[in-house]
Parts: sequence; C-alpha cells; structure tokens
Amino acid sequence: MKIRWNPIVKKDMQVAARSMRLSWGLFAYEAILAMAFLLAMAVIQASSANIYNNGNVYSSLVSLFPILAVAQVCIVALIVPIITASSISGERERQTLDIMLTTCMSPFSIVVGKVISAVLRILFFVAASTPIMALAFVVGGLSWGHLFWFLLTIILLSVFSGSIGILCSALCRRSITAVILSFAFYFMIFVLTFLPLLIKAALGSRSAGETPLFLLFNPIVFFEEFFMQIMTGKSLLGGAGYMFSKSDVGFITYHLTTGKAWMLVSAACILLLSLVFMLAAAWKVNPMHSSSGRKRRKARKA
Repeated sequence: MKIRWNPIVKKDMQVAARSMRLSWGLFAYEAILAMAFLLAMAVIQASSANIYNNGNVYSSLVSLFPILAVAQVCIVALIVPIITASSISGERERQTLDIMLTTCMSPFSIVVGKVISAVLRILFFVAASTPIMALAFVVGGLSWGHLFWFLLTIILLSVFSGSIGILCSALCRRSITAVILSFAFYFMIFVLTFLPLLIKAALGSRSAGETPLFLLFNPIVFFEEFFMQIMTGKSLLGGAGYMFSKSDVGFITYHLTTGKAWMLVSAACILLLSLVFMLAAAWKVNPMHSSSGRKRRKARKA
C-alpha cells in the first residue's frame, strides 16, 4: 500500500533540504550541546576531589543526562515557534496563501502539515544529537529506554510549541509579530496554570484542593516530573515526592501524583491543548471565517 504524504509536509521538507539553513541549524544545535557537555564535564572534574574521597565517582556523572536534555528542551522550545510562526504569515507575505487555499486540501490539513514539517525538522536535530546524548548514557549509567522516552517528550514539546506558533501565525499578518506573540502565549500558559494555586495560597487556604490540576497543562511541570521520575523514581508533586502530601490536595490530585499517572495525564492534556490551538488556527485560516470572506458573502447577498 502506497503511503500518501501530506503535500504541505512534502513541499516544506523539499525546500528545507535544498537550503543551507538546515545544515547551519544542525551545526549550531550540535555546537550548543557539545558546549553544554564540555561545561558539565568541567564542573564534574572540578569537584572530582570530593567525589574520589567519597568513593563514588559515577554518581555525579548521571547528571549529564538532565543537563543535556534540558539544553535540548530549551532549544526546541525556542526553535519550533520561530519555524511555525512564519508558516501562515509567511505565505501571506509571499501572497501564496490564497493559492494554497484553492487546492483540495482543507485548512486543518494545511495547519497539521505545517506543524508536522516543523516536528520532522526537529527530529533531524534530535537524531543528529544522538552521539552526544549517547555519551551521557555510556558514562551516566542510565538505560537506553530513557532515551526513547525522552524522544517522545521532545515530539510532544514540538507539537505543543508548533501548535502555538501556527495559531499566532494565523492570527498575525507579519512573521515577526507572530514570533513575538508565540512567546507571549508561552508566558501566558505558564503563568495562568499556576494562577489558581497562587490565588488559593494568597487566600490563606491550608489545602490546595484540586487547583494543581491546572498544572497538567504546563509543559515545564511535565518535564520537571519526567526528569524527577527518571533520576530518582519519585514524583515531584506528591506521593513520595516533595510538593504535596495527601492532606494538602484533593482526592483526584493526590491519586494523579502517585506513580507515573501525572506524566501520562499531563501528556494527554498537552496534546489536547495542542489540538485546540490547531483547530483555532484552521478556523482562522479558513476563508469562510475571515473578514474578507465575510465581506464577499455580504456583497453577494446585497
């Protein structure tokens, strides 16, 4: 059976493959990770005297994985919105969006194609960084299964960041405005998910209740929980973790913060939020819902 690719993905990947930007982007990505690795090794070497005295040399080498992983997460969180924020607005600036909308593709398939092409480009970067990440696993004593789960979390972050970028690109007419709005969206999501918990604390309530459930939509909390589970096997939020006890939160929150349930539910919530953003972008891109489309319909009725 022949696999049918999304035409947007095929076109964007062909354009990216012909450009030197992808090669220079890979070089910069690898250079940043290499510097993070060398800096981490320098810090470990500087503290080697105390490590040798304690007799446990490899205990600090395990920290290489979260250092490199956090560096990759930060790079991906910065790159993907820039890539997708110029997708729809860039088509408007080149005056090719109307031509694209006249094809048999639906607005949602166009939006999904733009997000998938951005995710695939990020996967090129992550695949190219595997040798550097492998050094952390060889000397750090972690299993290769952790690298697979980390790859899935990077894909999740790419889809989430791409959905924010594509929504801002659909809302704005200029790419630079869309990029700025994308990072403003980031900030709003991070702040608003903590806001109910902060309000509860400001009111002097001893129990947080179910307000921590809003943190399920926060990617920062998701990655903190992910690294906590891998490095210590404990939950950051509850159970045997550090933030909440059974008396501090409600019934649902407490049971979600035991084991790995929080990560799975949080991943589903982040994907759901990404789908909402992409649907909103498709609705905005649809010419039937645009201001010009409404004017044309009114002119026909008149």
